[in-house]
Amino acid sequence: MNQLSAQKPLILRFSYISPLAFLFLFVVSCKSAKVDYHVPPETVLSEETALSENPVAVVQVDTTAIEDIEALISRKETAAEAYKPSAKIDFDILHTDLDLSFDYQRQAVAGKAELTVKPFFYPVRELVLDAQDFELDEIFFIQRGNKETVRYDYNGEKIRIYLPGELAKTDTFRIVMDYIAFPERNSGAGSEAITDTKGLYFIDPLDTVPDKPRMIWTQGETAHNSKWFPTIDSPNNKFTQLIKLTVSDTLVTVGNGELVKQEELGDGMRKDYWEMKLPHSAYLAAFAIGDFGKVEAEWEGVPLGYYVEKGYEKGAGKVFKNTPEMIGFFSDLLGVRYPWPKYDQIVVRDFVSGAMENTTASIFMEELRLTEREAIDSEWDYIIAHELFHQWFGDYVTTESWANLTLNEGFANYSEFLWNEYKYGRDEAKLKLIAEMENYFLEAETKQVDLIRFDFEEAEDMFDSHSYSKGGAILHMLREYLGSEAFFAGLRHYLMAHALDNVEVNDLRIAFEKVCGEDLNWFFNQWFLDKGHPELRFEVDYSDSKNIQISVTQLQNLSTTPLYRLPLDVSWYEGDERKSKQFMITKAFQKIDLGNENPVELILLDEKKDMLAKKSVDMNADQMRQQFKLSQFGVARYEALDSLAAWEAVTELESIVPEALDDEFWSVRESALSILQGYTDWLEDSPELARKIAHMAENDERNSVRAGALDVLSAFAPDEYYATFSKLASDSSYLVAGSALMGLVSVDSHRIDPAVIEGFASEGNFRMVIPVADYYITNSIGGKGDWFMNHANTISGEGLYYYLGYFSEYFSRFPEEGKEKAIAYLLEKMREDARSYIRLGAFQALLGFTEDEKILKKIAEVADHERDGELTMYYQYFLEALKDEN
Repeated sequence: MNQLSAQKPLILRFSYISPLAFLFLFVVSCKSAKVDYHVPPETVLSEETALSENPVAVVQVDTTAIEDIEALISRKETAAEAYKPSAKIDFDILHTDLDLSFDYQRQAVAGKAELTVKPFFYPVRELVLDAQDFELDEIFFIQRGNKETVRYDYNGEKIRIYLPGELAKTDTFRIVMDYIAFPERNSGAGSEAITDTKGLYFIDPLDTVPDKPRMIWTQGETAHNSKWFPTIDSPNNKFTQLIKLTVSDTLVTVGNGELVKQEELGDGMRKDYWEMKLPHSAYLAAFAIGDFGKVEAEWEGVPLGYYVEKGYEKGAGKVFKNTPEMIGFFSDLLGVRYPWPKYDQIVVRDFVSGAMENTTASIFMEELRLTEREAIDSEWDYIIAHELFHQWFGDYVTTESWANLTLNEGFANYSEFLWNEYKYGRDEAKLKLIAEMENYFLEAETKQVDLIRFDFEEAEDMFDSHSYSKGGAILHMLREYLGSEAFFAGLRHYLMAHALDNVEVNDLRIAFEKVCGEDLNWFFNQWFLDKGHPELRFEVDYSDSKNIQISVTQLQNLSTTPLYRLPLDVSWYEGDERKSKQFMITKAFQKIDLGNENPVELILLDEKKDMLAKKSVDMNADQMRQQFKLSQFGVARYEALDSLAAWEAVTELESIVPEALDDEFWSVRESALSILQGYTDWLEDSPELARKIAHMAENDERNSVRAGALDVLSAFAPDEYYATFSKLASDSSYLVAGSALMGLVSVDSHRIDPAVIEGFASEGNFRMVIPVADYYITNSIGGKGDWFMNHANTISGEGLYYYLGYFSEYFSRFPEEGKEKAIAYLLEKMREDARSYIRLGAFQALLGFTEDEKILKKIAEVADHERDGELTMYYQYFLEALKDEN
């Protein structure tokens, strides 16, 4: 999801920024009063002494101290009440057998469930199952061949089953019930990562939306699978399963485990049997049903399937092409072979998350549904790696409670770094790591909580940048401290010791300690079990060039945040040779003698960007230019270029941009081009530089760099590069073609043949649609209302978000083309779309029509029903401003 205003974007390459990041930044700090529990002896008077000395004396009570103690007690009591332990295990579900069919008209699931259960340890008389919004009939108890009806109570969320008698841990029994589940009932908002709680979703169930396929798919995390089958919906209960799905014989089903049987039922119906022979947690149970095409692959005998809407198979082959290599890489790296019998990846419509790591069957959002041409620029490896790594961390070894969620998500987050490092190099991996750190720092502006935390209000609260981004960055720091060999040996021990089991954070620490022989409590206490991060101030004394002195001050609030023990890497260059030393920071203020011997003009602190810390050090523009020229690490050169741009250090930038355009790291080249868009006069003074940009547009090995070069030429002198734009507008890469087409429509209108633009009007990819839309708007071309509306109904994913600003602008300029219909469309998107970023885009687009009080009122009415707290704040901010304006 991206933050854009209602204005049309100029550059079609985007990265995620929270919608409120630039509106609401709060700095919260607090200091607790010192409480003295001891009254000084000289102030203590007995009542008798006080009265004898002064009959009217009043004994003075230190009310401040009492209030402080009462406040402390209140905080302690609140913390105790807020503590959410891992779910107590009274019963162990051993096996779940489900027989399901589907009522599309009512969006209901008709099921028969047979659960094999045993008491965990203590004797019990009652079994409680999670079952949300069911209609139930009889429930049967079966043991040793005997079947009997049992009494139960049901409150719409839990079934309390009264067993025939007291059962011991040696008593295995079965519970059988028929039920109808209604996932649509009482569904609500989820989290930042998972935006709804239905558990099971009917997509276009009545087949009323043109060009949209009917589908059913599930999403069970955190405790939403009990919306469609009865279970103990807690991650610390694992079972094997058999799911039987009755569907039309024209449809394809995909589920956990293996397809062991397909039974023809007649009348165009079929029953598919999906069996999981290894146990997993309830939230990982899943299936998808649709008219899917399938791409088949394999890894060392393990069958792989990529399921996508028919017509997109070639695109899926490209999007998921690295899956076999990923499985092999992760298996080798971890020393634990991929543990499941197959792996399927399914792309669905209207998914409520980016993706979900169901055991053997990950489900992905529709943004991964690409044509073969769109897949040329596919950059989805990160999410594919993330879900795949969960098959080890999350599915094979599972957090015992949501308080320990980072043991799932932190590892999956770090897998993105590991894959990038292996496949695309250390610089690309580090750039991803820095982005994750920035995600965490942004969230930490208004939220600092323990990484492992048992005081969450809802389990969904755990799905944040702490669990994901901070968790991944911490794992990287631990790897850097232990060394890669020990780190991955520790992970192997952890996986093997807890295979098919549940874990908490201490299990991870002990696994590393078993391997490396070192007490790691200090690391886990400060990073996993406490909140915040280091804030470091560095001062460098260069007065003795042969022994540089470094002062380090930890500035974080020590009343709420640890005093950190931190490994620090200090590096410098002597000619082309890089030298470095490692120091351990253990004090609030610490001085370091570098002892470098040979004269040094510049040292670099954490040059490789491994440390999760806010760092400040005085560096001038010339020193930052030196960093760019000296560093062997692309991520440090990128930082230097980015800093100089932020400082608007024009002289230094102009001197290094030509060198940056030749950098081996594509992101440095791309950054240099982005800077040049703001300084196109440099090209006027340097024809050679302009020729270089034109050469890059046609020949750079990275398509995003080629697109960036075209953007520079478009900003510089579009008329001069008409031929280049015309040629590259038909490039196989949509990234390149979209930028070229945007350049083409920037040319003086009298030079453009309208037929050329119309030749691209039938394109469906948003990177091509947006330049055409811009052309229609800029040149006031009427009669295109149907064209704009058709593309609004066919563009999907993030592309729709970017398109909505143009959509709004066209109909506000040409209301006769269908303004009322456009507004109705936007209101529906704002009200109904499952994706928060699309609802945001619709709201922003509607701002173009708020001069009409009736429309403003309708927008406010829809905004009142928004369930995403962040979006609600965003809406309120702008709606209040508009009320004041009017």
